[in-house]
Order: sequence, then C-alpha cells, then structure tokens
Amino acid sequence: MTNRIAKQSRETNETKISVELNLDGQGDYDINTGNGMFNHLLEQLSRHGMIDLSVNAKGDTDVGWHHLVEDCAIVIGKALRQAVSDARGITRIAHSFVPLDEALVLSAVDFGGRGYANIDMELTDTDLGGLPAHMVHHFLETLAREGSFNLHVRVISGISNHHKAEAVFKSLARAMRTALTIDIRLKDKSPSTKGSIR
Repeated sequence: MTNRIAKQSRETNETKISVELNLDGQGDYDINTGNGMFNHLLEQLSRHGMIDLSVNAKGDTDVGWHHLVEDCAIVIGKALRQAVSDARGITRIAHSFVPLDEALVLSAVDFGGRGYANIDMELTDTDLGGLPAHMVHHFLETLAREGSFNLHVRVISGISNHHKAEAVFKSLARAMRTALTIDIRLKDKSPSTKGSIR
C-alpha cells in the first residue's frame, strides 16, 4: 500500500488555505481557521477519523465566514481525493451512528468517485461560536463534491446546535474511518465492479 498522504493549497484574493493530511494517521491535528467552533468541528474529523490533519486558513472574515469555510472545504476535499487516489483496497462504503447527549446523528459515505451530498440537519446560529449554521451545511456539501464521495447525513434528534453539529462531524469521521480502511481481502483490487472509481 502506498502512503495515503496529501498536500493541497489555495490562494485567492479572498483566502489563503493550506492543508496536509494522512489517511493512515493517529488522529493528530493542527487546525487554525480563526473560528474556534470551526476548528473544533475539524478536530473531530481528524481525531475520530484517525486522520492526521493540518489546516492553516486565513481570509477576509471581516465580510463573514463564507469564503474561508467554503475554501477550506474545497482544499480539504481535494486533499482527500488525492490521498484516496484510485481507492484500491478500500472498504469504500460505511455508515456510523453517533450520540452526543440528546443528539443522535447518522452519516453514510461511499468513496466511489461520485461527489454528492444529501444533508438533513436543522441548525440555527445559537451556540455555534459565531459560525453561521448554514455554513456547516455548505461545508459538508462542498467537501463531498470536491472529495468525490457520496455523503448522506441525518440528524435524528437533538436540541443543542453545538451538540448536533459536533455529532455530525464525529459521525462523518467514524464513517470515513471505516470506509477508507484497507480491506486485506481486496488487496490492490478496485472496490468497484467497473474496475475503477473514476
């Protein structure tokens, strides 16, 4: 198995983003986005997905968080796609239920090369540390599109916006961890009857 490590960056008039990740890591992270809640959510993705993740992001946050959050999703998604490569040997499809106090979330993923997201998640801006609720939804959609994976998220129950958002990222992380695990029975075979995920 080759090293599943990736580096991606993006620099525009609006943002400057750099990302490094290792799919076979220990869940170590170094996240700096300028928003504590956004950092916290990305840290869940790293720790519970066992993905070593470094994100350094700066941008025109004086006009809001849209540009920075969206561009982080683009760059992290591209890094995921790079690290997954041709996906040979991966489990590919997985799901995870994650509770967090009163919140319960289901996430299902398919790293089959088709970027698509279906997100059923009601959030408001309360208790999200200044991160607009709609940007959580937008991040997930953009991550799935740029990462070329299918993502379904359902918030089954919950009251606290913080708990629901955090459970979403933990659930996604756990599903990704399983889906991206190498199945020794597949060895170097493609996880598709087509023989390719592209």
